[in-house]
Amino acid sequence: MNKKQLRLKYKELREALTPEQVEEGSLEIANRLLELPIWNYSYYHLFLSISEKKEVDTQGVLHILQGKDKHVVLSKSNFKKASLTNYLLTDSTVIKVNEWGIPEPVDGIEVPASKIDVVFIPLLAFDKKGNRTGYGKGFYDRFLSLCTKEVLKVGLSLFPSEESIKDINEHDVPLDYCVTPEKIYKF
Repeated sequence: MNKKQLRLKYKELREALTPEQVEEGSLEIANRLLELPIWNYSYYHLFLSISEKKEVDTQGVLHILQGKDKHVVLSKSNFKKASLTNYLLTDSTVIKVNEWGIPEPVDGIEVPASKIDVVFIPLLAFDKKGNRTGYGKGFYDRFLSLCTKEVLKVGLSLFPSEESIKDINEHDVPLDYCVTPEKIYKF
């Protein structure tokens, strides 16, 4: 399937999920993440979930990161430039939902992409080679291109992998891992 077909398919699959399924799957994903060899780093970029779109709820991941005393980095979207500005999550960080339903920091201490060690990535679908598709705006591909080559890219998905995504291009940045409620995929 191509990205457009996959977006339609996975938006429908997500829509069919109950809030309980999203909650249980998200908890399974958070627990599975503990099995990954990613916990010896300092800066972790985390997305805050758009609950209306039934994305993986990352609250469990946030609790793990805070419990391990890690620096959590959240991004703010700039839709004019299709870019992300990254801010350190602190006790004084104000989170506000933007007009697209994305919870994000209002402002704060900016963290350069080059300082981030691990990025948890939202996605709609992924394949067995670690390719992924999101909503199609390219925010994460642009952001990941600014990170170091060593940055670990961890996708979070409530669904298993597709066999392959047909229309991958040179700007698409593949994942190192993808974690689902049932399995960890390593690429």
